[in-house]
Amino acid sequence: MAESQTKGERIYTRVTPLEKRMIASAAKAQHQDVSAFMLESALREATNTLLDQRIFWADADAFAALEEDLARPAHTPAGLIELLSRKAPWE
Repeated sequence: MAESQTKGERIYTRVTPLEKRMIASAAKAQHQDVSAFMLESALREATNTLLDQRIFWADADAFAALEEDLARPAHTPAGLIELLSRKAPWE
């Protein structure tokens, strides 16, 4: 995340003394201060969380089955067109 902006925003969080010691120990092990360690860790997890929403992994058989499903024409369940063409009760 290389944005050339001045850092002016803050994120606050409350932790237990044990959590604080654990984070400080991990930061020290990485030769970082606590703020840098927490920011790097949070950004890494944020990236992974967002990527998990967009990318999935499948073996060749699973991918072939997915492509097969996607190639099939869409099926409209009975009654859906009628239901969607009704006027809503609040209209």
